[in-house]
Amino acid sequence: MLTVCTAILALAITATIYSAAHARSSAPRAVSAIASARPSATRTPTTAAPAAAPVVPAAPVAGVTPALDAEINGILDDNSQYDIGVTLIDLSDGSSHQYGVQAPFEAASTAKVLAASAYYHLAEVGEVSLDDPLGDYTSGLQIKEMIQESDNESWSLIMDAVGYSELQEYAASIGVSYDPLNNTLTPSEMASILADLYTGKLLNQQDTAQLLSYMQNTNYESLIPAAVPAGITVFHKYGLLDDELHDASVLTGGTSSYVFVVYTKGQNESDIPARTDVFHQLTQAVVTDLF
Repeated sequence: MLTVCTAILALAITATIYSAAHARSSAPRAVSAIASARPSATRTPTTAAPAAAPVVPAAPVAGVTPALDAEINGILDDNSQYDIGVTLIDLSDGSSHQYGVQAPFEAASTAKVLAASAYYHLAEVGEVSLDDPLGDYTSGLQIKEMIQESDNESWSLIMDAVGYSELQEYAASIGVSYDPLNNTLTPSEMASILADLYTGKLLNQQDTAQLLSYMQNTNYESLIPAAVPAGITVFHKYGLLDDELHDASVLTGGTSSYVFVVYTKGQNESDIPARTDVFHQLTQAVVTDLF
């Protein structure tokens, strides 16, 4: 089990909506051995690497109860004008709980976590380095911009560096059906990516901790993080594209850690404030019951 020191960071609510446009590029570069075993990588010098990766608590104080199931389903029923899919994974035992729509959604920028993990994996098997030039910066800095700032140019560069077919193979190797051209994931697939990332199944300690650190204090903290009280740490990646609005998170506090993913599809950006309120209702239900 991996060890970690993660700081409790203040939650900043950002008013700016950043459009997470679907990355496309016509000339992906093939990189071999992406689905093979996963040992160690170099680190971009732009940000100090965290010393250790997180640990999953062995004995949670709470679990997903029938009362929480009913509350989540009630919130979804009250907002049936939207397509909403929710997945909760209890990281103490791996149990997964699904609610609402579990069909594939356009994943928008939440899929950037998968692309980042694929590139880190390539670095760990020696195919690339986080110090490699990529665009105007190093690939390590492009990953940070892609995750923390949701930069789409960085996403496109990382996708091309990995290779589209190689990214699809990498996703399959971790049990996820993903087509980079369509960019679709189910809420449960996204939740499984985060569960494997947080528990150290995807990357080594240093890369796990670094990627998670980029998933804090992002450029859009208005969804799940905005409804989480002090004392609970949030690692997350939001997605916003046309009528899709998503947030995919790991919540950890005390002896409890959960993956919590909410995918929504509405009419267009005009209903983002109303759907944001749904995120807050769901988050408040989850943190009140589980922490």
